[in-house]
Amino acid sequence: MDDKDHSLAARRAAWALLNGVTEGRLLAELLPGPLAPLDPAARARAQRLATGALRVFDKADRQLGPFLRNRPDDRVLNLLRLAVYELRVAGEAPHGVVDSAVTLVRDIPEIERLSGFVNAVLRNVVRAGPEAWQALPPPRLPKWLRKVLVADYGKQAVEAMEAAHEAGAPLDLTAKADPSELAASVGGTVLPTGSVRLDAQAQVTALPGYEAGVFWVQDAAAALPARILAPHEGEAVLDLCAAPGGKTMQLAAAGAKVTALDDSPRRMERLAQNLARTGLQAECITGDVFDHAGRYDAVLLDAPCTATGTIRRHPDLPQAKDGGDFPALFELQARMIDHALTLLAPGGRLVYCTCSLLVDEGEEQVTDALARHPGLAVDPEALLVPGVEPAWRTAEGGLRLRPDYWAGRGGMDGFYIAMLRKPA
Repeated sequence: MDDKDHSLAARRAAWALLNGVTEGRLLAELLPGPLAPLDPAARARAQRLATGALRVFDKADRQLGPFLRNRPDDRVLNLLRLAVYELRVAGEAPHGVVDSAVTLVRDIPEIERLSGFVNAVLRNVVRAGPEAWQALPPPRLPKWLRKVLVADYGKQAVEAMEAAHEAGAPLDLTAKADPSELAASVGGTVLPTGSVRLDAQAQVTALPGYEAGVFWVQDAAAALPARILAPHEGEAVLDLCAAPGGKTMQLAAAGAKVTALDDSPRRMERLAQNLARTGLQAECITGDVFDHAGRYDAVLLDAPCTATGTIRRHPDLPQAKDGGDFPALFELQARMIDHALTLLAPGGRLVYCTCSLLVDEGEEQVTDALARHPGLAVDPEALLVPGVEPAWRTAEGGLRLRPDYWAGRGGMDGFYIAMLRKPA
């Protein structure tokens, strides 16, 4: 396969991924799918193209708007979005991008008649120049999500989050031992909370210390719940919804006697592999949270959620979802909190967290749990860990993290964390 065919194959696969996302499926559900026939280089390029295009969907639509009299077929619009990303962000040669887009349309009988339209629109984009792109604001979230977030945080804060989403996410690592030593060996910076942020993109498995298990990949925000739980040596700790195991490994590295539970056999297999690589120990159970019984000194519940805090890493989420399935998640989270409390010894600690930006999955869940369980209390003092800024603390005693926090350092995932104490 020559370079031209190689590029076309990668673009075709990226286009297929975009079509799958706008049909309502997440990238994780689509992969490997259209990437399977490609060689590793083309596979990586296709995934990079699709992710990049998804990150700027709204901005691409505004770039295309003046040249579209009517909204075209969704497949055609996705191809145009992909081409705009290549032209304006990836910096690909205009001739190759336009020609490839026209070729791809001609390969689909039911839309091949639109090849001239695609050619004309993209040539208009090229003529508009990069200045037209640079004049546009950051890509906005879809209305169904943006409206909710603006109501919770205000327009200015949401615009800052959207800028963070467009910028993407650096790679963070959690050190098994000394983060300073890890930072020096991998070329990274120790963040105020103790995570190590790589100074440049890198292949994780090629980093020094990967095979020896001295670190694991974990966003700085995701590393905070286990640090807030702060288990004691030998303490019995249950990690609910544990896979793929970042928090499990943190708890085990701190000396806790950890039980890790998740209902996904595939994800639990990955957790077991991570434990084996790092040489850490935990009892691993694959099963339903609500079937589990026992008595623990502490529980960490990273509840299933909308994952709206991870959009800078997963830009497909707001394009594939519409919020219709979210209320069921809110109900599930409440049930999980109630069950987790039954697993705690008197005086035990529960850290509840979600990688969500929605207050329904954070602040309101904790407020409602306090109302349901007399004697249950929030422990705001537990949040006093290194690097946590006072402005991140919330009225009910939790911690609200946002993608635009640490903007000068590369941001962080959106998260909510609270420590709850059961009556003695």
